Amino acid sequence: MTLALIVGCTSTQKPPIDRTSLPTVAAPPYVCDHIPLRAVELMTGVRKPISSGDFNLAFDDGVGMGGCAVYQPTGEKKKLLEIDLNPRGGERWVRYQIEAGNTPLPEIVPGGIGFYTQGGTTEKTQAGAVLVRGKSQLFVGLSKGVEGRDNAADVIALMKLIAPKLITDVTAPRKKKD
Repeated sequence: MTLALIVGCTSTQKPPIDRTSLPTVAAPPYVCDHIPLRAVELMTGVRKPISSGDFNLAFDDGVGMGGCAVYQPTGEKKKLLEIDLNPRGGERWVRYQIEAGNTPLPEIVPGGIGFYTQGGTTEKTQAGAVLVRGKSQLFVGLSKGVEGRDNAADVIALMKLIAPKLITDVTAPRKKKD
């Protein structure tokens, strides 16, 4: 009599972290019309995420408004990434945040000012950035990034990809005529 013993191998090893840099040029396919899918997948570690939202760049005489939320493709509606564009720019608030210890963003759009932060209370993979120019404010919030990636760098890279399209020339501060 022969007894066959089948043992399944289980591995507790996590797959390797994809540390590929985000693209430097925004290219299709997009989620929510303007957010490059490849960047979203790298930032969140989720392939084929679910997204909802859109942007109206003609709103308020071209200042723009809209948003995009990105979720896991599972039944749980857990938000991974949020992008929000609104016409309530607050340069003084951004300067206050920088004075309070948040890190200034590099120049992304002429006349823009912003800051970013990383951490969070529950997930150390959280990161966010705010960029203001004139009346326009753009927020990128990563609720759950990839452990082992530089999530703050990812948020900044996404801001560099999308801000030039979403924060238009109309939002630039105007010089006062004498």
